[in-house]
Amino acid sequence: MTRPCVLALGFFDGVHIGHGGLLRRTRETADRLGVPAAALTFDTHPDTLVSGHSVPLLNTPEDRAALMREYYGIDEVLTLHFDRETMTQPWERFAEETLLGRYHAVHLVCGHDFRFGDRGAGNPEKLAAFCAQRGIGFDRIDVIELDGAPVSSTRIRALLEAGDMAEAVRCLGHPHVLTGPVVSGRRLGRTIGIPTANLALPPQLLCPRHGVYAALACFDGRRLPAVVNIGSRPTVGGTHVTVEPWILDFDGDLYGRTLRLEFYTFLRPERKFDSLDELRAAILHNAEQTREFFRDR
Repeated sequence: MTRPCVLALGFFDGVHIGHGGLLRRTRETADRLGVPAAALTFDTHPDTLVSGHSVPLLNTPEDRAALMREYYGIDEVLTLHFDRETMTQPWERFAEETLLGRYHAVHLVCGHDFRFGDRGAGNPEKLAAFCAQRGIGFDRIDVIELDGAPVSSTRIRALLEAGDMAEAVRCLGHPHVLTGPVVSGRRLGRTIGIPTANLALPPQLLCPRHGVYAALACFDGRRLPAVVNIGSRPTVGGTHVTVEPWILDFDGDLYGRTLRLEFYTFLRPERKFDSLDELRAAILHNAEQTREFFRDR
């Protein structure tokens, strides 16, 4: 940022309703002060370095930024490289040099469990005192609950792994999003009259439960119902995980183009069928389920 802003702090994986109160407060305060609303996130989940364990993510950084702009009106999403230097930096230095000096924050907003700086020494209480000393505004947002339990990225990851896409969507406050380029596949779907696109699942993302989902495919300003299979395609001898949408009511070439998939609900687990005819019949049934799902919305 090159001018003053209200800055939201967090990783924002999934951009779920637990983040919503924080991002809405950021937007409201920015409007009141007449400055941009910004959010600071990181390119890598901090736990990857802090604990040494890779955390499967709900979104790519690009989708995370797009969701914050689309659903919460954030003007600018700032992605900071998280490395060992960032991890071990004293929290006061990070607040002074990065939040105030580099990004020109005039008001900070964070969640109740926000931690930063060397050994996580920085917390909302210390940040509030820091801001008060410098005449900077500050808001700490309490936990958001749904059905009596906190909404968190961890909770949503568990729901996706279990195939409970509808409940994940409730916690997210929007469909689960996956965006990527359409890559060349084996084109086996065309042999049974079901031409599918093929998206590569980014390696850092969490793979939802293998199965078939009702989704919307978004491209060229269009949002069309799609039946999406996530899995290894056991009926045709697949050996690796693919994301294959069959976009209903569309006939065209999408190779090399970027496709955004919005997942809404789980239709059935992946299974191995005895023949391609059985597979085709199951997919056609899923297509009718998908049409009905979106017809009722």
